Amino acid sequence: MTTESDSSEPSGEVPKGDTAGTGEAAAAPATPEMREYAADTASHMAAPVGFAAVLSVLGVVYGDIGTSPLYALRSTIQAISGHHQAQPWEILGIEGLIFWTLILIVTIKYVLLVMRADYNGEGGILALASLAQRATPHLRWRYALGMIGITGACLFFGDGIITPAISVLSAIEGLEISIPAAGDFILPMAIAILIGLFSMQWIGTGKVGAVFGPVMLLWFSTLGGLGLVQIFHHPGILAAIWPYYAIKFTIYHGFLSFLALGSVVLCVTGAEALYADMGHFGARPIRYAWTFFVLPTLALNYLGQGALILEHPQALANPFFLMAPHWMQIPLVVLSTFATVIASQAGISGGFQVCRQLIQLGYLPRMQIRHTNAEEEGQIYLPEFNRFLAVGAIILVLAFRSSDRLAAAYGIAVTGTFICTTLLCFVVFRLQFRWSTAAVCGTFIPFLLIDSTFFSANAMKIPDGGWVPLMLGCAMTLAMTTWKRGRSLIAARRNQDALPMASFMARLPQSRTIIRVPGMAVFMTSDPDVVPPSLLHNLRHNKVLHDHVLFVTVENIDAPEATPGHRAATLELAPDISRVILRYGFMETPNVPRALQDLKTAGLNFDAAQASYFTSRERLVRSPMSKMTHWRLSIFLFMARNATPVTDFFRIPPDKVVEFGVKVSV
Repeated sequence: MTTESDSSEPSGEVPKGDTAGTGEAAAAPATPEMREYAADTASHMAAPVGFAAVLSVLGVVYGDIGTSPLYALRSTIQAISGHHQAQPWEILGIEGLIFWTLILIVTIKYVLLVMRADYNGEGGILALASLAQRATPHLRWRYALGMIGITGACLFFGDGIITPAISVLSAIEGLEISIPAAGDFILPMAIAILIGLFSMQWIGTGKVGAVFGPVMLLWFSTLGGLGLVQIFHHPGILAAIWPYYAIKFTIYHGFLSFLALGSVVLCVTGAEALYADMGHFGARPIRYAWTFFVLPTLALNYLGQGALILEHPQALANPFFLMAPHWMQIPLVVLSTFATVIASQAGISGGFQVCRQLIQLGYLPRMQIRHTNAEEEGQIYLPEFNRFLAVGAIILVLAFRSSDRLAAAYGIAVTGTFICTTLLCFVVFRLQFRWSTAAVCGTFIPFLLIDSTFFSANAMKIPDGGWVPLMLGCAMTLAMTTWKRGRSLIAARRNQDALPMASFMARLPQSRTIIRVPGMAVFMTSDPDVVPPSLLHNLRHNKVLHDHVLFVTVENIDAPEATPGHRAATLELAPDISRVILRYGFMETPNVPRALQDLKTAGLNFDAAQASYFTSRERLVRSPMSKMTHWRLSIFLFMARNATPVTDFFRIPPDKVVEFGVKVSV
């Protein structure tokens, strides 16, 4: 049932955006429940690391960085091959740059340092931004730190679109080595694989990823084996590990070496996944897998490619596939295709998680979120976001047509995220971990210089494709800040026109015009201290109030998850009238009926069979005195019209919803 009202009051049924991204309110101290959650997480992470845990990490965390050998070295050498044929000492220099990039960026920065900054066991750019905000008392600093986190998240989305495109293209291009005539079929095959990949996302990562671990174990073993054979034939390549050649290459070539760094950074694409997936696996399995298996096999493969090029310079056309004997090249193409699909899957799944976090933090409108596993909260599927990624990846394949050209667009997103992470680490390690200023600066200024150098080198590729992630990041940031601003204006209007709950409850016993009827009414409200518009409209149109009434507010807390003891708070306002506050972290999706059902054990009078949910549907219109510019208001209204209804987002059964229309001037 839907009715229309001319009231300018906003509906209020939109979940509260947390202040984590804006710094609009002081960060509250950690609750005992949060500390208990952190203790449980630490206990879990301290458990012995088994083979199954490491296998799972290989299948999800290291897919992206594990497929970088397909294109990273080739793209780097080709960056200088346009000026002259690469000499042996230059190959050694490039190999040294790649090796030490793996050591400095992944091993030292992420594995040893950044992964120490977990937020109740969770990692990722948004968790790091929330941790940094809680550590600083200054309002403007919290806002700035939140914007750094949002920028990093937007660049992560760009990475999530580019990763499937470049990974699948680079794998399919291996067919040209054994079947030269297959060149005309590379693009159609890549598009078909991408369509198949995105089409099966609804099944869920649990089922899709059942074979990820064993396949990636075979993949990394193959990487190391192929490289080891080539090193055996040309052991002189091991000299590249000595920093002398990397330093000589950098000094001798100057600006040319600076351009080469734009391709060198491709060897660490996916490094952010080590931190982002820490909440799923714990830090220790990720560290063990990297230190004792992934890093050695990657280093062996890169050195093996360099050894092959030193012995056969013509192998530069595609050194990865030419390392394998002829009989193995077709199976290697098949295996690499599986590996790139897995790498793409990891980026897609991570994109789903980041998108849900941004929705919970109030930076994106509600989207449909489907849980694909009843036992695993983190396995989700977002249809709208999945279509966005699919269309973006296919457009990139058609526009760039080769992995070498697409590599120009890849580095900007990766290095931009690196810079955002490093900036946030300055705050977290200084204020949260109480490092001295000298220790923080001595540790992270060198990393900031390295990250900035990589970013500047990739900025030279902006005309060749680097503009893609920058444009996407700017567009996403604009959309997110516009949505946040629009919702804050609506909230301000709601507070201005709202009827305080205390006043309403004081007058309710004296009211003779309100008729109590049997049943249970659940009124959704974003502010527990004011009367929801749906109740006022119900009284205005129907003149009745149910015998049992619940006012339900969904709040987003500045933590990944709410512990069971911190999930809900109830307060009896009057006989048979109660207020319920349900809290959810930014890694969770609200389920209001289930939460209310769980509260029956705590004494809440709730009957799921008799409950009716009352909400308001906002109809937004332009206000002549709007505080937003005309073009920005148009963006906000478009996003609002395409938002998922609040009842779907809160997983409320549609046949139990009574909806009132509310016209809101923005």
